[in-house]
Amino acid sequence: MSPGASVVLFGGLAKERPYPGSTVVTTFNAGITGLVKTLAVEMAPHRVHALHPGLIGDSPKWRDVPNPPHSAQTPIGRLVTMAEIADATDFLLRNTGINAHDLYIDGGLLAT
Repeated sequence: MSPGASVVLFGGLAKERPYPGSTVVTTFNAGITGLVKTLAVEMAPHRVHALHPGLIGDSPKWRDVPNPPHSAQTPIGRLVTMAEIADATDFLLRNTGINAHDLYIDGGLLAT
């Protein structure tokens, strides 16, 4: 890896908000957090992060669904967008002052 390189792994909110039938996904997402912490130490000075998106309102799975789950429950009153996920990923890749971080992009759903 070149100097200043960074890695972003993707998990999800099932780590914090499991649902019936989510055992495998919840376990996988929790493992991402552990992986980020160990890789940040092992790959230093390279940086490693995890991004955990909520439901993405304009993704192919949800964009045509009327009243998708959780949209009214977020403090921002809607689901996050693909552009917001891309922007968060760019932030983690660019900002050299952040390392070994789990970033939740969920419109504040975890606060509710």
